[in-house]
Formats: sequence, C-alpha cells, structure tokens
Amino acid sequence: MNREIGTVVCTGNGPSAAEFSFVVTNTSMSVPVRTGQFVEVKTDEGLMIAQITEIVKTNRYFMHAEAVREYEKGGKPLTTIFPVDKWEYIIAKAKPLAISVNGQLERVTFPPSPGEKVKIADRDTLAKFLGLDLENGIELGMVRYHNIPAKLNLTKLLQKHLAILAISGAGKSYLASVLTEELLLRDPSKGRVAVVIVDVHGEYVSFAEKAEGNDYVDFSGKVSVFKSSFFQIAVPQISERMFGEFQPQISPIQIRELGKILKNLKTKMYKTGIPYSLQDIIEEVEHDDKISPRTKEALLGWLYDLEDTGLFGPVESPNLENIVKLGHATIIDLSETISLRKKQILVSYIARRLFDMRKQEKIPPFVLILEEAHQFCPEARKELAISKGIIETIAREGRKFFASLCLVSQRPVKLSTTVLSQCNTHIILRITNPYDLKHIGESSEGIDRAVLDIITTLNVGEALVVGEAVNFPLFVKIRRRKSKEPKHALSLEEAAKKYERRLT
Repeated sequence: MNREIGTVVCTGNGPSAAEFSFVVTNTSMSVPVRTGQFVEVKTDEGLMIAQITEIVKTNRYFMHAEAVREYEKGGKPLTTIFPVDKWEYIIAKAKPLAISVNGQLERVTFPPSPGEKVKIADRDTLAKFLGLDLENGIELGMVRYHNIPAKLNLTKLLQKHLAILAISGAGKSYLASVLTEELLLRDPSKGRVAVVIVDVHGEYVSFAEKAEGNDYVDFSGKVSVFKSSFFQIAVPQISERMFGEFQPQISPIQIRELGKILKNLKTKMYKTGIPYSLQDIIEEVEHDDKISPRTKEALLGWLYDLEDTGLFGPVESPNLENIVKLGHATIIDLSETISLRKKQILVSYIARRLFDMRKQEKIPPFVLILEEAHQFCPEARKELAISKGIIETIAREGRKFFASLCLVSQRPVKLSTTVLSQCNTHIILRITNPYDLKHIGESSEGIDRAVLDIITTLNVGEALVVGEAVNFPLFVKIRRRKSKEPKHALSLEEAAKKYERRLT
C-alpha cells in the first residue's frame, strides 16, 4: 500500500496546474521525502502523478535572525528555551506530470484542492506512467527512491538505437555490461537478439572466463572472444567503393579501374572456387596494360599500403555469419591494436558485413555495442573517420532491419551529430564538461536546465534515462553486475600490491 506523506496547502502561487505545495505530515522516517520522488494526489480530473522538485524545512522560532541572536546571547541555545521541535515542519513543492484516468494518462489541466492527501506514487501506476515493462523488460537497476525495478522494454530501448554517455570512470562500461547480461539471460519466449561488442580496451573479455562459486553467473558458454590480431578481412567481400572508404584519397578514376579488376577476379573465383587475396589484386593491376601509368602507380601505392596493415586475406576469419547467434555475445577485442586507422578499418568492415547480412536475414536481429564511439563516428570529415559512413547508415536505416546500435562514449560533443540524433534513447551517467552538457541538452528531448544540473552531481552507478525507452526522464540506480568483473576494475592500490606480490 502506498504511504501517505502530506497534505496540499495554499501558497501565493498555488496550488495550480503547474505546481503545488504540500506540508509533510508523516515524519515516521528520518528522511520522509526526497527531491525527485514521484507522488500522487486525487484531483477533480483523476489521479495526478507529480514529482517533488524542492523541499524546504521551516520553523517559526528561527524566522527572525535578530531574535535568535538576542535569545542565545546568554549562552543557552533556543532549543532549551522554547518547544522548538514542535514547530519544525517540512514543505515540499511538486510539479504535476500527468493525470491517470481509467488506466490512461492525460495532460494536467486542473490543480488539486487544498487539503487533499499526498501519497508516494503507487507502484503499478508509476510503472505505467514511466513506461516500464515489469513483465518482460531489460532490468538495469532500481528507480531512484522507489522500490520499483527499472525494467525497460527491449524494442523501445534498442530498436531506434541507444547512447550511453558519461565521463571516464562514471560507469559506462559497467552499465553496458549489465545490459549485455540482461540480453544474454533473456528467456527465448520473450525475444532475444545477438550481441556484438567492439571492445577497445579489453573490458568485456571477462565475460568469457569461467566463473566459479556463487558470487557470479557463468556466461562463458554464451560468449566468444576474438582478438583483432587474429581477425582477417575477406578481400572478396570488399567492393571498389569499400576500398575507397579504406583509402579516402583514392580518386574516382582509380576506383573505376579497380572495379574492373575486381570484376575479373570475381569471375575467376566463381569458376575455380578459389578466393582471391589483396596480392592477387596487386598482380592484376601490375599486369594490366590498359591502366595509365600514373593511375596504376597511385593505385598500387594505395593497395600496398592496405596490405601492410596485415588485416586482409582471401577468407574471413572468424566467419561473422557463423558466430553471430541469438542469445550469444561476440566480442571483438581491439585492445592489442594501437593504430586508430586499423581499428576504424576493422569496425567499418564488421559493421558493414553485419548490416548487409542482416538485410539478407542471414543473421538474427542484433545490437552492436560500440565502445569509444567517438573514435569511430566523430563529428569530423569522413576522410578522417573511415568507419563513420557505415555507422551513420545503420543509425539512419538500421531500425527497419532490426540492426541496433549502442554507442558508448565519454565525449558526446565529439560524436557525429547525425548518429547521436538517431539514438532515440540516451542513458546519461555523470558528465561535468560544459560543452558535453550543452550538446546533450540540445540533442536529448525531455532534458531541461534542472535535469542537466543534476547530471553533474550523479554518483558512480547512477544514471538518467531519457528518450524513447521511457515516458519521462528517469533516474536509475544501476544494479550490481552478475558477471565476473575485468582486471580493469581493480583499484590503483590493489593493482600496485598485486604487482609487488609478483616480485616477491
């Protein structure tokens, strides 16, 4: 049963349809109300849902500073002279959000009456107002100040893409790991997706480690890890346009000549069944007398440069079509790759292959979790970001084919505006950079100045959810991980002591 906490009172400005105040009458708890809590009150329109925006403590004995000073000149506190505790009370301001009428939510157009009782919002009413899916949702944690699991509908959360934004160390990867756990633990009857994680720093590889004991859930049977050093891009899968993305300086004439070479090699491959390599393309170009010397020289230079990366081969390894499976996570570990260009080439290829296979329904619906997303789709020219084009394409068109993005970034201001604007749900942890805050405020619906101010004060593990997944900005306390945490989770002291033990 929802707890009664106060009574609506008259003020100079209300109660009105925009704001009302209530005096807290239930003081059985040391902290009876909190800013951000949801409350309900009966009105002539129906049951009103409101949110507490401000809390003020007052006491008539402390209203006049000069009186307090005079009384306490004798050395005795005012509390020993007057019955101060009997005159202290709490006034809370609340902002009306919606009216619940026969289970439907409507806009507030009429104020509550003075004297009406204010209660903590009912669990089911609040869950419906917030847009939670308590039966089948993805559980990220608990609604702040309410004993309600923050379960978000899978379709609303992911189909139109998700962005997880925060400063370094605020818990972005931790939250992405919680999301991954939920997707891997999801019952087939509720609908599952495949998970592909581009892991820049090796923060997710612990999912594949065998978890012993009762402290963690063992996900090792549902996770595969592939290091970038063993990843091979299949050259026959690359069109001349994709080569142009890998080498943005290639001219249209060079792309046209390369297209002719690829067409001949594909014809040979279909006849012999033997896939061709980058070296085969280079040899074809070298022996083609129809290509002008200047074009040939430049084209060979670009092809040799790509061969030097060591990323290309005649066949794809691992075969993405075979490893992307329902209820399974595929982790591409880029931690051993230093070159940003190499990482962008890999991400560009993987993202395009996944999207193309999904359009042909060769792989199941998937979510691509992209760590350090600002490295791969920055707000910069495409020439400086090889993977930007395909990521923007998935952001614009992916929802039609159930290809979802989850972008994880500590610098939202550096993210492509096109991509960020297509992420219809944002989960924001602590951010302090004013430029990032301004960018978030401009790109996220439902965020006002007051909410932006709260973002800067969030503790580690607290998050704000806004957008498609919820009906109203929602503050969530992120739940604890069920999987084994990576070595990165160690504190500096623990890491130092662990290294010292190795020396002794």
